[in-house]
Amino acid sequence: MSTLNNIVKETTMPASGNPPGRRERAKQDKRGRIMNAARELFAERGVSAVTTQQIADRADVAIGTLYLYASTKAELLIMVQNEKFAAAIDDGLQTASTVVGQGALKEVIAVVRPVVACLREQVENGRTYLHELVFGDPAEPNRREGLTIAGRLEDGIALLIARCASTDPADAVTLARVVIAVIHVSTTATIYLPSSDEDVLANISAQVQAMLAPRQLPPSHPSIPLNPQRKRIP
Repeated sequence: MSTLNNIVKETTMPASGNPPGRRERAKQDKRGRIMNAARELFAERGVSAVTTQQIADRADVAIGTLYLYASTKAELLIMVQNEKFAAAIDDGLQTASTVVGQGALKEVIAVVRPVVACLREQVENGRTYLHELVFGDPAEPNRREGLTIAGRLEDGIALLIARCASTDPADAVTLARVVIAVIHVSTTATIYLPSSDEDVLANISAQVQAMLAPRQLPPSHPSIPLNPQRKRIP
């Protein structure tokens, strides 16, 4: 299993070699303008209230040029959110390294906190982003990148659980997937939309604690049966 430091470092690095030529620099400039325009408009209005034409106008490019970089508005959202999601995961993993030894729950929530803040910064955008990652075409490059980023979050949580809760690595991966599912539901379900970030985090924390508690009992503590039999009252 990777170390936390390795997981943090698993980011896309620019290829080394000769400096880009004028044509490549022009492409990078247009892509940067499109990304900035999309980021600003999505943050200001939410993805449903933004059109690709508005993004093209703010980026000062033709709509046909925009489609060379992203064929749909959803792809633009994924491109923007991938950057934020990756940064939030890095932030969480770094923070977790500062609370080592304080228990699995505290370390896991240290990772989760900036992720929740990222996904709820503009709730509609976060919900749409997760929906696109889960239900969109996994072969599409931007979605594939987003799934890879989500995999880094799962790997980081699995490593923490294996280390702090004395859990077999394979079981830790399964538990990490449960944590990811809890995050997904807690940041997308309509019932949680009015909740504050702290309320959402408290809900996630309670579920993670319930999941980890049986694995953190002292050795002398008797096992708690999953389905205890009720005694019949005569």
